[in-house]
Amino acid sequence: MSDEKNHDYHLVDPSPWPFLAAWSTFIMAAGFIFFLHDIGSGLIPLFGLLLVLAMAYFWWSDIVNEAEYKGDHTPVVQLHMRYGVFMFIISEVMFFVAWFWAYFDAALFPNELIQELRIEYTGGQWPPLSIRTFDAWDLPFINTLVLLLSGFAVTWAHHALIHDNRKTVIAGLSGAVLLGMLFTVLQYIEYGHATFDFDGGLYPSVFYMATGFHGFHVIIGTICLFVMLVRTIKGHFKPDHHFGFEAAAWYWHFVDVVWIFLFIFVYVLGAGDPATMPVAH
Repeated sequence: MSDEKNHDYHLVDPSPWPFLAAWSTFIMAAGFIFFLHDIGSGLIPLFGLLLVLAMAYFWWSDIVNEAEYKGDHTPVVQLHMRYGVFMFIISEVMFFVAWFWAYFDAALFPNELIQELRIEYTGGQWPPLSIRTFDAWDLPFINTLVLLLSGFAVTWAHHALIHDNRKTVIAGLSGAVLLGMLFTVLQYIEYGHATFDFDGGLYPSVFYMATGFHGFHVIIGTICLFVMLVRTIKGHFKPDHHFGFEAAAWYWHFVDVVWIFLFIFVYVLGAGDPATMPVAH
């Protein structure tokens, strides 16, 4: 029987990475749960995280080799990968729908006994009188401009890649990575000026979960763009074969859109009346 491939599909070689990645994730998650309950050391989830990162590196290195050197990513395979990334982003959209749902549920019905102690946490209004919200036109607005500019840089780089202008691709990706890092730094500074803690009630919990998870996605997206930058410098990607780049760009634009919704509904429309806010210390 001939081993010659006579079809357009990719039959993946046996790989240890899915099994090892699953165990690494289990160690990280279980260790973190135990750490939250003061059981065991914080080194366990850290060790699990390092294992997850190692597994991701080795697994994705195999995928890059399949795409760039083995020729396994045929047009049919790329189409299926597009479907997979599209469905992944849809699942991420639903993830954030949960946090927006929690926010709007409290914001639109602050004085109804839908849940136990609702009025006690909100004071019958949204945002609660005890909360001094952020000025939307300060750091949040700057971060909005930063993310929008980074999305422009990614699109610019993608357009340059289609026209095989590698220097411009590198410039665009470099700018996007730096802007992503700047967003993270500015959000860290913003959190440092917050007048409420995570356990300070309903508003802080919803605020930090929504904006914090978005910040986490920004970090992941920045890493993805950095990997695309390294691959571009190494000579990867062709004008007609660069799905890895496209997937990272899709993810980054998704992160941009989520932030726009957060900025509009949480920071702008969800801002409290300055006259009734508690005095900042």
